[in-house]
Amino acid sequence: MEISSTEKPIYYPLPQPQGLKLLGRFFSYLFHPLFIPVYVATYLIFLHPYAFAVFDQKQKLVRLLSIFVITAFFPAVTVLLLWRLQFANSIFLRTQKERIIPYVASIIYFFWAFYVSKNLQGTPKSLVFFLLGTFLSASAALMANSYFKISMHSLAVGGAAAFMILLGISSGELMGVPIAFATLITGLVCTSRLLVSDHHPMEIYWGLILGILSQLVAYHFIM
Repeated sequence: MEISSTEKPIYYPLPQPQGLKLLGRFFSYLFHPLFIPVYVATYLIFLHPYAFAVFDQKQKLVRLLSIFVITAFFPAVTVLLLWRLQFANSIFLRTQKERIIPYVASIIYFFWAFYVSKNLQGTPKSLVFFLLGTFLSASAALMANSYFKISMHSLAVGGAAAFMILLGISSGELMGVPIAFATLITGLVCTSRLLVSDHHPMEIYWGLILGILSQLVAYHFIM
C-alpha cells in the first residue's frame, strides 16, 4: 500500500506514561537476554525433579557456575571491552553494526557451552538441546542482523518459552506452572520492549519466531 508523502513517519518507542516506562525498563533488565540461559539452567538443575537428580549439591553449583561464566559473563565482558575500546557507542548496542561482533562472540560461547555439555557424562539431553537451541538462535540473529535489528530480548524469551513446552512434551511431566510462568515472562518482556525500546514491532515478532524455531530444530536433532 502506497503511503502518502504527507503522512508523518512513526518513531519508536511511542510515547507512554512514565510508570509504564519504568516497569518496561525493570523487566527488560531483569530478563536481559544474557540472563535467560542461566535462569533456564537454574530451573533444570535445582527445580526439575529428574534432570539433575543424580548430581549432589556441589556438582549442581559447579555446573550452574560454568553455564553462567560461558553464556553470561564472557558475552558481557566482550560487550564491555568493545565499548571501552570504542567499537561501540554504548553497552546497549543500539545499531546493527555494533551488534555484529557480540553476535559472533556469543555464537562461539554458546557453541562452546553446547559442545562441553554434550560431552560431559551425565548431562541430561534437555540441557543439551536447550544450549544447542541457544547457539542456533544466536546464529539466526546474526543473519537477520544483516537486514534489520532483531530484538534479542524476544529471541531469548521466545526460545525459553518454547523450550519449556518442548520439555513438558518430551518428559511427560506436569509442567503447567513452569510453562505458564515462561509464557507470562515472554509476554511481559515483549510488551516491555514495545514500551521502551526503539524496535519496530516486527523486529520483536521476528525475535519470537526465530527463538521458537531454533528450539524446535534443536529438539528435533537431540531428543
